[in-house]
Amino acid sequence: MSEPQSEILFERRGAAGLVTLNRPQALNAVTLGMVRAFTRTLLQWQRDPGITRVIVTAAGGRAFSAGGDIRALYDLGVVGNHAEMLKFWREEYTLNAMIKRYPKPCVALIDGIVMGGGVGVSVHGSHRVAGDRCQFAMPEVGIGFFPDVGATWFLPRLPGELGAYCALTGERLGAADSVHATIATHRVSSARFADLADALCGAVAVDATLAAFAEPVADAPIAARRDAIDRLFDGDRVEDILAKLDAAKGPDAGFAQASAATIRAKSPTSLKLALAQMRVGASLAFDACMQTEFRIVSRIIHGDDFYEGVRAVIVDKDNAPRWQPATLEAVTPSVIERHFAPLGRGEPAELVLP
Repeated sequence: MSEPQSEILFERRGAAGLVTLNRPQALNAVTLGMVRAFTRTLLQWQRDPGITRVIVTAAGGRAFSAGGDIRALYDLGVVGNHAEMLKFWREEYTLNAMIKRYPKPCVALIDGIVMGGGVGVSVHGSHRVAGDRCQFAMPEVGIGFFPDVGATWFLPRLPGELGAYCALTGERLGAADSVHATIATHRVSSARFADLADALCGAVAVDATLAAFAEPVADAPIAARRDAIDRLFDGDRVEDILAKLDAAKGPDAGFAQASAATIRAKSPTSLKLALAQMRVGASLAFDACMQTEFRIVSRIIHGDDFYEGVRAVIVDKDNAPRWQPATLEAVTPSVIERHFAPLGRGEPAELVLP
């Protein structure tokens, strides 16, 4: 799974360390090689007094990063190489935590799609700038996986029930919606990104530079739906949320019906895991959230739905996954609780963050 370092580029420019995700042909999907190079470089820059801030950007324009290299992980899993799969997630989650704790400002310039692993290397930074093409999503329940890279921490901390909405539907949020949801901290036109990057490499404080470039945020479509989302997605059981969506009347009925149809296409096991993450994560410290995600991934790779979801969406592209179990009712609370339980004998070691 290792990639040549050219697939992630590092440059010292003025006061900044500049990181460029450089796999545009793969929508800048994050590989183990990229994770390792990113981690090594952040450690070096942390000790370098000449670098006062880090800027993370991406090549190609279509995507900041569409996620982790799921196809490579799938290929490892179908031949039973679970240890190699878990090596990726253990190191990726450690990098996510390093970005969250980084002692210098970490600014992500997000244009295009940002999902999964791409969210993990941006949302935990101190500043997140949304360009015109910014499209945030955590769509993991659609491939039999679960919202990870710290989603157990950051999604429950979005306003109202936006976290549960994003986790269960996987719907995309544009630039204005991303600012409204606090995924992004600033909004800047894509055409000004190059000038912003140049300015951030200067000696002026990051906050002052961003304030000079930031633009007013247009009305966010999601803001008009907030009352409905907060009311309809408030619940501890996916079945109860679906019942509320099905029963919705009036101006929210169309939105509710579309959301219910979207949710019903996802993996029942993944949906229940994701909602449990939203409720448990709200009261957990960051490290405990990351440890919880490593426990879940250590179990999910031995199940069926991840492989079936990736087959249906990425490999065969028939978009007709056959989930096991096929219904929400068949996914019992004890099944979900087992995913969250401490790792035991015969399982990998717990995630311990430095």
